[in-house]
Amino acid sequence: MQKITFLFLFNILVYFSVAQPVEVRADYNAVGDVDFAAYNNTKAPLFVHLILGDLENTYYRETLPIVKEVEPGFNALFTLERNLGGEGSIRFHHEIKYFRSNPVADVQLDFPYLIPFEPGKKVQSVLVADINGFMGMKVPKSWTATGFKAKSGDKVFAARNGIITEISGASRNADAAVNYNGWKYAVTVLQNDGTLACYRNVAVPEKKWKVGDKIFAGQLLGQVSPGAKELIFLIYHEKLQSNGLTFIVPQFVLSENKTDLILSESEFIVIHPIEIRGIEMDKKEKRKFLK
Repeated sequence: MQKITFLFLFNILVYFSVAQPVEVRADYNAVGDVDFAAYNNTKAPLFVHLILGDLENTYYRETLPIVKEVEPGFNALFTLERNLGGEGSIRFHHEIKYFRSNPVADVQLDFPYLIPFEPGKKVQSVLVADINGFMGMKVPKSWTATGFKAKSGDKVFAARNGIITEISGASRNADAAVNYNGWKYAVTVLQNDGTLACYRNVAVPEKKWKVGDKIFAGQLLGQVSPGAKELIFLIYHEKLQSNGLTFIVPQFVLSENKTDLILSESEFIVIHPIEIRGIEMDKKEKRKFLK
């Protein structure tokens, strides 16, 4: 069996260094087909973009572009089948990149997000002046974020289901290649539609959560960090053809019968309706977490 191992270009935030936590293999099997597989060495899902060209003695069946989610560990991707009756082995040109969010995310713009504070609490939204430090020295040309007045120790809850991909505390790893953003006291969650949600000014108690854990809407995430006066919540995903980011304006559950954007400074009483919390849960998860 012949084996080809590819090193990847890592397309993440524009200021990040190249890192290569994923190994991709293309193995010729016994009948001459090429099986693609990836091994994700990180603790969180990633997304792989494969560009194939100059195909000889084969064809690609699936929809383009080729973007695959790769879970931690081994992932079978797809197979290039050898043309029946063709002469010679499969040949192809390739380019491979990977992302921390889905660069072709089918974003659910009307998804109902929970206001990330304790139910029954009265909160006030605030306009976010800047997101300096989010991308290191770079500042996105266009961005959006939702802010809420807060004080240290306020409980912070997940606004939507997802996989925790990063938790930063009072100190920051100096290696930008492994960071999802440049903020201290920030939690990043990969959501079900492939977007990333970042909660800034959140301290997570030791051993409460770790990277790779699944968190559900309405679960306690942590608390507002020491000295913080606001909680910032933003949603984004990377772009396929550039190093830029697309930011998403979320809709929040504002009352039992109202879901809307928060575009101005207003006051709300936080509610976490069970039917909203359970939207992305299966039956087993509902029995366990919606008591």
